[in-house]
Amino acid sequence: MVLSLADRIAARLREADYQDWREKVVRIGGCAQPITLFGAWQLHHAQTGNVLAHYGGNVFVPCGNRRESVCPACSDRYAADAYHLLHAGLAGGSKGIPATVGEKPRVFATLTAPSFGKVHSARRTARGKTVPCGCGAYHHPADPNIGTPINPDNYDYVGTILWQANVGALWARFAQALRRTLAKSVGLTVREFGDHARVSYAKVAEYQRRGLVHFHAVVRVDGPEGATDATPLWATTELLEHCIREAARAVALDVPRPDGTPLRVVWGEQVDVRQIRASNAHNVEEDGEISESRLASYVAKYATKGTGKSEAADKPIRSELDIELLRVSDHHRRMIQTAWDLGANPLYEELKLRRWAHMLGFRGHFLSKSQRYSTTFKHLREERREFRAAETLDRLGFDPALVVVVNDWQYAATGYASPEERELALAIAEGRREERQRTYARETGS
Repeated sequence: MVLSLADRIAARLREADYQDWREKVVRIGGCAQPITLFGAWQLHHAQTGNVLAHYGGNVFVPCGNRRESVCPACSDRYAADAYHLLHAGLAGGSKGIPATVGEKPRVFATLTAPSFGKVHSARRTARGKTVPCGCGAYHHPADPNIGTPINPDNYDYVGTILWQANVGALWARFAQALRRTLAKSVGLTVREFGDHARVSYAKVAEYQRRGLVHFHAVVRVDGPEGATDATPLWATTELLEHCIREAARAVALDVPRPDGTPLRVVWGEQVDVRQIRASNAHNVEEDGEISESRLASYVAKYATKGTGKSEAADKPIRSELDIELLRVSDHHRRMIQTAWDLGANPLYEELKLRRWAHMLGFRGHFLSKSQRYSTTFKHLREERREFRAAETLDRLGFDPALVVVVNDWQYAATGYASPEERELALAIAEGRREERQRTYARETGS
């Protein structure tokens, strides 16, 4: 007799080691695919070397995957870190960033991909009137056809993948052009600009439904030393907005197609730039503005998405059979297949397209920042690690100054022993998420 998943879950709940297993899972927040380590942890007296405490056996550590589709628990943790990283650079007052950073010129810019062929869409006018799609039909916003080509045979799949694979280089050129444009606008050379100001930014990539990324970026003008340095008086929000639009139109790079003809890699025509207002401002948010807290929340959400509506693979493609077995739309399967095929061409060896076929050719970081924008993910993780270590020592009654922590762990496995354990872990993660939401609602009165 084959037991159902529900029956196997019920049986796991009755097993003698369930409570010990559950405690391990709770400690990692309900991670969906933890790393199992085998070894020991000891506390030694700093002066005598005597062993004060010992733990040995198997432990779980979180997988750390940022994608919600892979691990909701680790995705929540990544989103929280992304929020603090973004918000520190917007409002200051924490993470070593002064509160005066909120007075600097800063905007929220969105740079999009160009068109590679007409796609199905569901658009509305400014007055809310529905506009028919290019195919002549009216699509519901949830229609899975939205974002897919109206005529797949005429859609430029090669151009799509080559643009996506080179968009990181396009961003680098844009950042350089922005500094150059700002410098020129106030009569400075690029070399002189560095003595007066610095452009700081944090950006996140988000997949559109057509499978192409666009970049959302917080862009700020600092003094030459970064967030702690006063911005020169000539730098205004209006000037920054103008120069972003100019720089976006000015940059391009040429890459060869397989037949040798050039592909012009440029940004799309839509460049959106919005001013950012302080979250504690009493005025109502106006059109074209966005508040610091709302913006940080948006970007944190973007950072944990995978390929979004494309539902492409969360793991690298190993063979063409993997592509055939993917449960994706025909459009995104063709994008993956195109990346795989181009990856075999020596012309694109440096792009490593087969390695990034599951990401539809995108090879960049989903969230990145300039050096002086704010804190780092590494610093946030170290803060969390130090807090937990201090909490553990306090619970055990030891003075941190008098002990040395000795770890000796080795990799044992990845994931859970059975599907029912994974389902139980996901339930634990969901319970913790709901509890956080209830706590937030109580504290904010929302």
